[in-house]
Amino acid sequence: MSAEFDQRAPHAGTGASYAAAGVDIEAGDRAVELMKEWVKKTQRPEVLGGLGGFAGLFDASALKRYERPLLASATDGVGTKVDIARRMGVYDTIGHDLVAMVMDDIVVCGAEPLFMTDYICVGKVHPERVAAIVKGIAEGCVLAGCALVGGETAEHPGLLGEDDFDVAGAGTGVVEADRLLGADRIRTGDTVIAMASSGLHSNGYSLVRHVLLNTAGLALETEVAELGRSLGEELLEPTKIYSLDCLALTRTAEVHAFSHITGGGLAANLARVIPDGLQAVVDRSTWTPGAIFDLVGKTGNVERLELEKTLNMGVGMMAIVPAESTEVALATLADRGVEAWVAGEITERGAKETGAELVGDYAV
Repeated sequence: MSAEFDQRAPHAGTGASYAAAGVDIEAGDRAVELMKEWVKKTQRPEVLGGLGGFAGLFDASALKRYERPLLASATDGVGTKVDIARRMGVYDTIGHDLVAMVMDDIVVCGAEPLFMTDYICVGKVHPERVAAIVKGIAEGCVLAGCALVGGETAEHPGLLGEDDFDVAGAGTGVVEADRLLGADRIRTGDTVIAMASSGLHSNGYSLVRHVLLNTAGLALETEVAELGRSLGEELLEPTKIYSLDCLALTRTAEVHAFSHITGGGLAANLARVIPDGLQAVVDRSTWTPGAIFDLVGKTGNVERLELEKTLNMGVGMMAIVPAESTEVALATLADRGVEAWVAGEITERGAKETGAELVGDYAV
């Protein structure tokens, strides 16, 4: 397991020092010590070595059980949601968002998440704050079934304010070649199953912040009756991690494809897994988006099409299964506590139609 603090020093003999330039190596070392207990909780049997090396090690002999293992990789961040965490002073949830953004992209092709690395960039290292971020990442890795094998904390004084930070991560998974999911498996008549999101997840926050905070001037501490809690608590709700739920689904039912609903909205992300000649038709009347989506729309007078192009509208993941697998798929998800429903089907695509279309009106 690699966990480093950026310690590149200036040339000797200049009379300057790294500390004088704003980089606190001791604070970085303290942050590493604080995060160790959380990183340990993510370890899988294939992980070798302890915290502090230059590279994380993963025993690839574990892949020998595969006939033709395909490695899947993804990288992502959490966008401007980090600004909400900074303003709220809450740092131990944003890591869930990071893991979800990375590992739920990986599971879409049917891959099992194996390991992840993170990168935390701060204006000034506050050890407890950095450790809280890593705690959230580690908890997210446990929920995704992967190990946290590496990380870097970089202090960038002069570029970021003392309380500013950003996070990013990269992950790797594995899938047997003949079990790879995707567009080539999808057929006319397949069922489109929607899995409920936990809220906004980690996309569209530039629009949300512009509408609710900048234009409407709402404070994060504002108690919003429709939300049943403060605005800040709603905006910091962690992204749901579907990785293990999706893998469980592939074990109990035939699955043709998954689609992770992130930036770009439901239709655009669903279209990414639909083959030429076919179309996913999703019926809005099968669900009611959460109150936060209505709040953003009404407060900012945002048209429905614009909301749907930006936000997940209450759906975080979609599965496409053969019609005969629908009942067992829904039962599997229900047993795992995942709210899911039949949202649409796969049809032939007309000449002027796109890969995915939303029809009808949302249920009230």
